[in-house]
Amino acid sequence: MVRDTGLFSGRPSELIGRQVAGYRIEREIGRGGMAVVYRARDLRLDRTVALKLLAPELARNDTFRLRFTHESRAAAAIDHPHIVPVYEAGETDGVLYIAMRYVEGSDLRHLLDRRGPLAPSAALRIAAQVASALDAAHEHGLVHRDVKPGNILVARGTDSDHPEHAYLTDFGLTKKSLSLTGFTTVGQFVGTLDYVAPEQISGRPVDGRCDVYGFACVVFECLASRPPFRRDDDMALLWAHQYDQPPPLTEFRPDLPPAVGAVFAEALAKSPDDRHDSCLAFVAALRSAMTGAPGIDHPPTEVDLRAPRAKRDRAEPPPRWAEPVFRGLS
Repeated sequence: MVRDTGLFSGRPSELIGRQVAGYRIEREIGRGGMAVVYRARDLRLDRTVALKLLAPELARNDTFRLRFTHESRAAAAIDHPHIVPVYEAGETDGVLYIAMRYVEGSDLRHLLDRRGPLAPSAALRIAAQVASALDAAHEHGLVHRDVKPGNILVARGTDSDHPEHAYLTDFGLTKKSLSLTGFTTVGQFVGTLDYVAPEQISGRPVDGRCDVYGFACVVFECLASRPPFRRDDDMALLWAHQYDQPPPLTEFRPDLPPAVGAVFAEALAKSPDDRHDSCLAFVAALRSAMTGAPGIDHPPTEVDLRAPRAKRDRAEPPPRWAEPVFRGLS
């Protein structure tokens, strides 16, 4: 029997100190319409985790529960330095939960609200890391569908050359799950209005290029301190995403070269076929436009995992020291 635990009754403090599925809840760190995220202590391994508890009504839907299990496993299988690792996912007392690595830092939403627009170099550093995470997810058949500053965590980096370490989060529950279970109604979609792709609005099939659009909206906001489209009401904003052209970035950042406008125009194209093929391709084009240096489709950076993989695919003879020692003995 599924019972309502009251997690979304507006009294999150009631759970502080309680144990849920082997985790002791310490404090709330985030809240949305269908989930609450807590900092918690893993009592089995004695480590701090981020514990997301989903609304109880989601667990009552059999289709959602099956999809949740499948997609949680898929998300946990992605081993990438810029995707928050999923440790565990399951159900307890009628509530679905996901335990993830706890990232000490802030999300990009709070960073932009506090600091305003980022310097081009910082925006490119963060963008390259998030782009590599999104492309890795796409290679595993996952489309995020809700790329936004609140789903990008920014922690302290390793040194002066890498002052930030960005993580993409919220893969434990991909947005396709909700749309398949009746939690979205006709004419609605799951996503955030400022960053939603035209094909999501119209209900057309989506792929990784949907995330290219949302990601480009986020990078635009990193540089301009506002998303590309702002309107007085939600319907006007949805119309703008579908039919209006984005304003040139130089309108808000005259210090940037005009060439960046063409890059964003391509990434924010209304048709997915007219956009960059990948998020890293978009970042490479943006870097080229900003610096004037020639861009390549997949720049070999510390966050582009395809470069070493391609090298491993080439068949090369082993060095002499690795040859068998006892060759020729019978």
